[in-house]
Amino acid sequence: MGISTFNYPKTFKLENGKRIRNLSIGYHTYGQLNERKDNVIWVCHALTANADVFGWWPGLFGEKDFFNPAEHFIVCANIIGSPYGSTNPLSTNPVTGYPYYLSFPQFSIRDMAAAHALLADHLGIGKIAVVIGGSLGGQQALEWAIADPDRIRNLVLVATNAAHSPWGIAFNESQRLAISTDRTFYANIPNGGAKGLKAARSIALLSYRGYDTYGATQLETSDDKQDDFRASSYQNYQGEKLVKRFNAYSYWLLSKAMDGHNVGRGRQSVPDALRLVQAKTLVIGIDTDLLFPVEEQKFLAKHIAGAKYAEINSFYGHDGFLIETKRIAEVLADFLNMGGDQPITTSYRRVG
Repeated sequence: MGISTFNYPKTFKLENGKRIRNLSIGYHTYGQLNERKDNVIWVCHALTANADVFGWWPGLFGEKDFFNPAEHFIVCANIIGSPYGSTNPLSTNPVTGYPYYLSFPQFSIRDMAAAHALLADHLGIGKIAVVIGGSLGGQQALEWAIADPDRIRNLVLVATNAAHSPWGIAFNESQRLAISTDRTFYANIPNGGAKGLKAARSIALLSYRGYDTYGATQLETSDDKQDDFRASSYQNYQGEKLVKRFNAYSYWLLSKAMDGHNVGRGRQSVPDALRLVQAKTLVIGIDTDLLFPVEEQKFLAKHIAGAKYAEINSFYGHDGFLIETKRIAEVLADFLNMGGDQPITTSYRRVG
């Protein structure tokens, strides 16, 4: 099924007071809304993903997977600023008639959540059975659950946090420094900053995995090699892949939105904000995650009333939230089928 588009008829006001005219939101749906309208699963995607959740989260979402269109009405919306169907820096600015590029207004995770709510209203969805997201997707899901607590029944937060850490911000700033060294970034052309984006992706990969992962997957088989290492080829290949499907302007602004994630902003404190969540909540951490360490997920579970915490052992670091779908499905089955205060298993150990 192709992507659908919701065109918001009014001016969309951002958290910082700036406005976007002619906001478009690209989204995918799978399955059918049942008569009771209680089978909605809403997925919030991560930094460079898109609305086609069947394409990037297989094993958890698919025709025969845990969340499937035979049982559920699955919705995944492309976020503001992302170039996969929603208004983004390469879109035409209605004021100038030219693409926005660097003039695109800075937006926040809270703005992304507000856009999700607008789309849900457009689709006639008053209640959502499960909102789930990992990484930046989890940040959106959390903000939505705080801002619109009556709509969401179950909240699943995977490898995410309540406020982005200095460590995470430093990684993002390093990537933006790499982009800014590419002078074409300031030329306002569709492929501006492409070489810088490739370098940025290489930096990001180091935070997504880790020493042990690289040691196992990129280790050389010969002791005689002095150049053309597998690890070098891998970094180049992954950087080139992103350049072919993304743009530096979207990446720049999305990384800044992640940096600004803090549920305590404009509220009394982060713990106070987390106490506003009314959804039954499951928080999942990945034990080898360098970018979103499990302490951040434990903090969420501690301050969201009645939240359950599960920790998955993975070889893949932060990327484990995309790869360990079998373990995530096991945790979800426990969580969604449990009743009352039944405890959830706190650790799922990877075998092999």
